[in-house]
Amino acid sequence: MSSTTGLGAFLRTRRSRLRPEDVALPDYGGRRRVRGLRREETAQLAGVSVDYYTRMEQGRVPNPSTAVLDALARALRLDEDETRHLHRLAQPGPPARRTPPPPSDRRQVRPMLRRLLEELRDIPAVVMGRRMDVLAWNAAACALLGDYAALEPAERNIARITFLDPASRELFADWSACARENVAYLRLEAGRHPDDLQLAALVGELSLKSEEFCHWWAEHPVQDKTSGTKRFRHPVVGELELTYETLRAADDPGQALITYAATPGTPSHDALHMLLAWAAPPAATAPPGADGRHRAVRNDSGPASAPDGR
Repeated sequence: MSSTTGLGAFLRTRRSRLRPEDVALPDYGGRRRVRGLRREETAQLAGVSVDYYTRMEQGRVPNPSTAVLDALARALRLDEDETRHLHRLAQPGPPARRTPPPPSDRRQVRPMLRRLLEELRDIPAVVMGRRMDVLAWNAAACALLGDYAALEPAERNIARITFLDPASRELFADWSACARENVAYLRLEAGRHPDDLQLAALVGELSLKSEEFCHWWAEHPVQDKTSGTKRFRHPVVGELELTYETLRAADDPGQALITYAATPGTPSHDALHMLLAWAAPPAATAPPGADGRHRAVRNDSGPASAPDGR
């Protein structure tokens, strides 16, 4: 997780995915010992010496300039998230002091986010911490994603559920894409918080328990969680295509409200409303013996109003 070793690995993975023809360089043939661009080709594109670039990959350039990093980003065809990640790895701030975690690091959900959860009755929504912990959720999220209340608090983590719960492979129609997005987000957070021991422990656990996670982590994908489309194969209503949006407070980006919605007039919109109607609480009290999952789904005030998201 250190920025020094992370910088070298990140640069190597990014030049390995480019070919000379991708960046308008001549390819004189011959067998290449490594996949992708050579160090000297990368240095040429960035306008730096081969020795300087080599020392950067080895973590021996203590403070590369912003101009050099921007030139490398252009040479390696990095997107915005990758460029910011490169700058964080190459120009890390001072080591974090061992101080109490900020509010967004704890399980106390921001009051406004909790209020939004309670108001969004027809839209599945969860509050996610920066390590992808699920801090709170509404009843619609239970209907779509499963009952978080049935899990121990330490197990309520989107990445952990995605890789370690077999049911997630059935729920997400594009499981590989979703899983890789989770890896990319955790990698981004690792760059932002290289001294986060809890994040390091999560990465270590997933690396040991999931070969896929370990493989993708080694590729250094980087991507923020903002918005997009996810396809579901729900056991109750079948195929769903939902758009997700990630909303963060400017003064506390460590907590995010993630919502899932369907485009009006589409089969997914009808299916989502059918699902929410199926999961809605009955007029009378649920009969004894109803399974735990259905009780949690039908308890509209339970998960979203608990003080710590439990």
